Amino acid sequence: MSDTTDVAIVGGGPAGLSAALFTAKNGLNTVVFDTDETWLHKAHLFNYLGIESVDGSAFMETARTQVDEFGVDRLQNELVTRVENGENGFTVVSDGNSYLADYVVLSTGARRDLAENLGCDFTDDGIVDVSVTMETTVADAYATGAMVRAEEWEAIISAGDGAAAALNILTKEKGDHFHDFDVPADAE
Repeated sequence: MSDTTDVAIVGGGPAGLSAALFTAKNGLNTVVFDTDETWLHKAHLFNYLGIESVDGSAFMETARTQVDEFGVDRLQNELVTRVENGENGFTVVSDGNSYLADYVVLSTGARRDLAENLGCDFTDDGIVDVSVTMETTVADAYATGAMVRAEEWEAIISAGDGAAAALNILTKEKGDHFHDFDVPADAE
């Protein structure tokens, strides 16, 4: 028996959590499989946009709290072993759960085996081939961050990749080149 969700995100680093933030805050049921193996635990962020200085692990705690507040089903320490594309969407199988999803976002750092098994095309450089919206050659499957970059890894870029994937998913769901602009009246 599988649970169902609109969006399944494999990876709980900056790209995965960014995608989760946008999809969940805009009404899509979102699950994140998070093994907590992000490279940010080894980092300290200096002079990121809006941040003067923060430890990578502290940054991740803030990001997790933020997505949790929007109702993301964040499955901590869940390793995804397989993603399959079927007639009714994607099946994401982990060591503890199975989910059916309309969309899948792969945010697994340099781990590209799930994209390969899903049938995504790769470039000559060995990275996952994506469009500017981060969609792979498999419709409704997205890849982000280090999966799509040859040694050009940066948390803020990965977060942008996750946002690009989420906005494309939201455009498909809501139509008309969806934009996510908050105004002060929207803030709680």
